[in-house]
Amino acid sequence: MMIAFIVAAALAAEQPVFFNRAPLAEKPYAELPLGAIEPQGWLRDELQRMAAGMTGHLDEWYPEVCGDRNAWLGGDGDTWERGPYWIDGLYPLAKLLRDKTLEAKAMKWIEWMLNNQRADGQIGPVELKKEDRQQPPPAGAQIEKPEDWWPRMVMLKILQQHYQATGDQRVIACLTKYFRYQLVELPKRPLHDPKNPQSGSWWAAQRGGDNLLFVLWLYNVTGEKFLLELADLIHQQTIPVTDWFSPGNENKVRVRSDQGPFLHCVNLAQMMKTPIVRWQQDQQQRHLDAVENAFHDIRTFHGQPHGLYGGDEGMHGDAPDRGSELCTAVEMMFSLEKMFEITGNPIHADRLERVAFNALPTQTTDDYRGRQYFQQTNQAQITIGDRDFFNDNSDRVVYGLLSGYPCCTCNLHQGWPKFAQHLWLASKDGGLAVAAYAPSSVTAKVHGGKAVTLTQAGGYPFKETVTIRVTIGGPVTFPLHLRIPGWTAGAQLSINGKACPEPKPGTMHRIEREWNNGDTVTLRFPMPVRATQWFARANAIERGPLVFALSIAEEWKKIEPTRPEVTPSNPAHRTLLEVRPASPWNYALLREAVTQPQKHFKVEVVSEIPANPWKRDAAPVKLIGRGVRLPEWTLCRHSAALPPLSPVTMPAGAKDEPITLIPYGSTTLRITVFPWIGKARN
Repeated sequence: MMIAFIVAAALAAEQPVFFNRAPLAEKPYAELPLGAIEPQGWLRDELQRMAAGMTGHLDEWYPEVCGDRNAWLGGDGDTWERGPYWIDGLYPLAKLLRDKTLEAKAMKWIEWMLNNQRADGQIGPVELKKEDRQQPPPAGAQIEKPEDWWPRMVMLKILQQHYQATGDQRVIACLTKYFRYQLVELPKRPLHDPKNPQSGSWWAAQRGGDNLLFVLWLYNVTGEKFLLELADLIHQQTIPVTDWFSPGNENKVRVRSDQGPFLHCVNLAQMMKTPIVRWQQDQQQRHLDAVENAFHDIRTFHGQPHGLYGGDEGMHGDAPDRGSELCTAVEMMFSLEKMFEITGNPIHADRLERVAFNALPTQTTDDYRGRQYFQQTNQAQITIGDRDFFNDNSDRVVYGLLSGYPCCTCNLHQGWPKFAQHLWLASKDGGLAVAAYAPSSVTAKVHGGKAVTLTQAGGYPFKETVTIRVTIGGPVTFPLHLRIPGWTAGAQLSINGKACPEPKPGTMHRIEREWNNGDTVTLRFPMPVRATQWFARANAIERGPLVFALSIAEEWKKIEPTRPEVTPSNPAHRTLLEVRPASPWNYALLREAVTQPQKHFKVEVVSEIPANPWKRDAAPVKLIGRGVRLPEWTLCRHSAALPPLSPVTMPAGAKDEPITLIPYGSTTLRITVFPWIGKARN
């Protein structure tokens, strides 16, 4: 398999890598051709389960939207984002797994797009009038504003990936023609103007940074000057994200507030990259500063330990019973991947790992036949029932194919494939960079045009050690950039067993040397157990990039509740999964667990990382500590009630008992934000 990968990856490596052209700001890193990276170990297992589940079969399990009647295939069905969302994850998954069957499914959509561009340059489906339809749209189809700009932004992502995998020149011709069309049309039909019925939607103006990203990418490919003019126009019509994020701006209430003019959770995830994408063009420091200010405000007012925020769907504070939408996770990951690529700032890759290793794994079932619309940080049960969400319809936390809104059913697929595609990047100085650590191999050309293969292993993020082995035909000199996480201290680096100077946390550590076949780089990132403070002075327990949560036994139950008449009769659409606790959940930590977590918790790590580490019974790391049950901490509106303000008093007659914490991503039910005992009752 390794030989086959190297051959296939070497072919992928023949595709060019695109850094920024002048006058854009230089960027230190660039995405490698799709196919140059091979996921291995647990990451490959995750992708294979996606292929066997809904990612590989959504056209069969959700044919009303993802089947042949979709308007993005020339049919009379759905014209909105959902079909393109699916292909945006399916296509890179197929390329990473070298799965020809899945690739053929994705190529139907790409070929239709490339072969049916209109004479004026517009892409995508023509909205059919009611009298022109041969039959009614399928149940569940979403017919939004005709000719809207937003869903076409998703298709831009797909076409760019196809070009980076194949070099298909039709993509360049198509995008060039489409962007010329935008340059003519946007002054007449802006991304969004409430007074102009021909304009795009509210979504388009909120998410205009996605459009801008690919205009600048095409400029790096072709150098066509009109693209810079178009980029300026798109920036002008996109909501003023930098202003909204900047300190002292009257609009910052949009980031801070969970009342009044709030931000939509997924829009926020997508617009996080907008100031940085724009920064490439005007190089104003305020764009970079605004993004960091926004992260600070989000952490302060809405932050959740898993790396995201209370947003269900509006921004909704930091209480651990708030929801977090699955689309938020995958869109924030894509934003962070691009933010790191553009700036080289390792804090964005730290943030990326936090979302990928905590929020993402738990929100789908292991077989990828169901997913949650919202997850909760403190998730004591997963049942039908009203919760304290802004957007609630009783089914928002249960696992299902279509529970909540179907956007997440279609959009979740980009999360892991794009994470795998951004583990390794080309560096501007002719080398390679490691953005995130997960089992994988990369074959790419370095300085001088020579191909090298680097293989990453070691058990991270569960273990402290990462190894990178070099496979080459002969000596090659090139730089290797290694991300040193900001949360670590005392990181150790050695090459072929020989210790190197200690790398600094929160940096990209650069090694330039002559590499030989078999050279091995070993990194050790110390992972002491630490406590962090969240809602009501409650604490979460962390180790390395992982957040830990109480391991709660689970009782799963299938249900088929009454569904609206418009819901298709396919059983896959009706069946939902509830999960109830089969062991106590209402624990407080002892004071020592918060003040001296490294001393309090015993760390148990398995010798071999399982194929799927994101399961309760296969969790590779356990933290063994002690806790105290709080009888008065019960359910409220079907969720764990808000934790009492810490420190809490020891309940009368209570005794501490053993508790086990496991990685958040390995849980289904959990308590993550714990109250803690201050003193015994008098």
